[in-house]
Amino acid sequence: MELAGTLDMLTSDLLMIAGHPVPAELLPPERDRQVVREFAYRVTFCDHSQMAALKAFIHTLPTAGPHTATLAEPLGMGDLHPDAGRFSTILRGLLRNRGFGLRELPFVVLSLSTIRGRLTRDRHDEHRWPTLSKLAGPLGWRFQDLIAVADEPLTDRPRWEMHCHHVGRIYIAAIPLTTEQLVKAIKEADRLSGRPDQGAWRPVSEGFAAECPDLTSPDPLQPRFFR
Repeated sequence: MELAGTLDMLTSDLLMIAGHPVPAELLPPERDRQVVREFAYRVTFCDHSQMAALKAFIHTLPTAGPHTATLAEPLGMGDLHPDAGRFSTILRGLLRNRGFGLRELPFVVLSLSTIRGRLTRDRHDEHRWPTLSKLAGPLGWRFQDLIAVADEPLTDRPRWEMHCHHVGRIYIAAIPLTTEQLVKAIKEADRLSGRPDQGAWRPVSEGFAAECPDLTSPDPLQPRFFR
């Protein structure tokens, strides 16, 4: 746990990457998947100041007692291909640690089939860089860290993230929440963002990565949002 804190990583992520089992108490409780999906979606309407307030609100919710963890593979991922590389397993584990299945992820300008391809048989190809750049934020990871784990060389190639890692940090804060607590967090996210009730038609947020200070650095090793 000390190493995880030093690296600014979840203990569950570090254990999983190292090939160790993740204790049940570090995984999310069993939750209604539709509520998880709604929560992930509503968070994306919050800008950085609203996300900070939402994170603070989540931390005020009482910690649940012993629970039944989400130990099974998240739904919708598909089976690992026999030739799948190690990173496919890692990516699946990162989603599981947050209680996400394929359909619980917020919209990241990627098709489900594209994401499923990374989860079933990840390959080094021209599409890998932009795909990982769009997944890093919802996982709460900085892109540089994710591609390092994926053994992808760091270059100044454009990334075009939709969501930065601050969005993913909200999902990390919500890992221990029950379904009922997620409902409270959804209401708070709507209150903070001022998101109106849109009935059946709900457009997808464009995200706030463009205003993230971590993505506007002049450092050539940290490419800007647009180039």
